[in-house]
Amino acid sequence: MDDHPLFREGLAAAVNLDDAFTVVGQAACADGAMAEAVRTGPDLVMMDLALPGRSGLEATRRILCDHPDIRVLVMTMSEDDDSLLAAVRAGARGYLLKGAGRDEILRALHTVARGGAVFSPRMAERLGALVGASGSASAKEAFPTLTARELEVLDLLAAGLGYRQIAQRLVVTDKTVRNHVGSIFAKLQVRDRAQAIVRARQAGLGGE
Repeated sequence: MDDHPLFREGLAAAVNLDDAFTVVGQAACADGAMAEAVRTGPDLVMMDLALPGRSGLEATRRILCDHPDIRVLVMTMSEDDDSLLAAVRAGARGYLLKGAGRDEILRALHTVARGGAVFSPRMAERLGALVGASGSASAKEAFPTLTARELEVLDLLAAGLGYRQIAQRLVVTDKTVRNHVGSIFAKLQVRDRAQAIVRARQAGLGGE
């Protein structure tokens, strides 16, 4: 979904060249994107943030609220930290800049289609710092024994991400995430992920 016809049509043509994908709809504004999502029921949406009328962030939130199984990949000119964090909180599975090449875009689409998350190493590093910094004072006070990285992991767990998604988001191994989760469970004295998520959300984590 993009408001520049030449860019949007060129991107659609490039995606259609990959046998794994079929472009089922296009839109030039947020309302159009939401309508197309209802009409076509796509598995995957590519969303620009700077759309006329409602923002791409609002469109992403509404689409995922009504259709939680859809996966959204943001592709935008915006490199600022606020846009990056807002996109993740809206539910985006990836964040690409419009300067990305065709191969990078297709790799990102395949990764998101498989349930993964896509961020460049630089973006992932910034996101990790932002997520850590975004933890509220109440969360830090509620969990004083957790390290900054454990708070990041708990925040992402509370946001609904799986272990592999968290590993991809933070650019670490699955084993590292599981080690952090084990430490979190022990420190919070909870038995499982569900209990940890309840505690985290009560403390304001999870990007709700």
